[in-house]
Amino acid sequence: MKIVVFTGAGVSADSGICTFRGGNGLWDSYRIEDICTADAMLHNREEVIKFYNIRRKELLSVEPNAAHVAISKLEEHFRVQVITQNIDDLHERAGSSDITHLHGELRKLRSTKDEHLIYPIEGWQQDPTAHSKGDGALLRPFVVFFGEAVPMFEQAAEIVSTADLFIIVGTSLAVYPAASLVNYVRPWVQIYVVDPEVPNVSVPRNPIEYIQMKAAQGMPLLADKLIKEYAKK
Repeated sequence: MKIVVFTGAGVSADSGICTFRGGNGLWDSYRIEDICTADAMLHNREEVIKFYNIRRKELLSVEPNAAHVAISKLEEHFRVQVITQNIDDLHERAGSSDITHLHGELRKLRSTKDEHLIYPIEGWQQDPTAHSKGDGALLRPFVVFFGEAVPMFEQAAEIVSTADLFIIVGTSLAVYPAASLVNYVRPWVQIYVVDPEVPNVSVPRNPIEYIQMKAAQGMPLLADKLIKEYAKK
């Protein structure tokens, strides 16, 4: 059985990572136009880099939580692919082995000219003057800025279309095109939604079970349930 898990900010929030939306989200303190667009990268470079340096420092101070661990645990019994909107590396650190990052990865940098020239960053500080070894261009955070295409979307849609079970955890399904991935689930495939709220999941041909809990509470319960019901004895 193949399980596809689609995760959002609520999964990382339980580790102490600041969310971008919601109450006290980062967008309440920053203007998107100032620090998360290609134009900001061009005209407000040092502030953009400072913003992501702070996010990276924060990331290095936290650990995966019970939701990350539960998702990783599923790999002991099923084929599992994770698709995440999160730019942190907490899924990797929890042990998940097959992860598609829709919106980039905070602990990597890329050339401002060639999106395929990607480099890991040591520590949390990006030097604003650092250049790509491949093409000599200045480096930028390896994140998908607002207004940019989501290069991994087609791959993610293909993964979703092969799921035998689809889990949505910690996302309000408010960010597009990521939120539209649920439309690629095959008819009649069971969908589980783990979130304190009830996001709008409009897929009339699929059975849906809601677990109205935070990710770190609900995901371990769901993982145990799936292992009990579907794992080979």
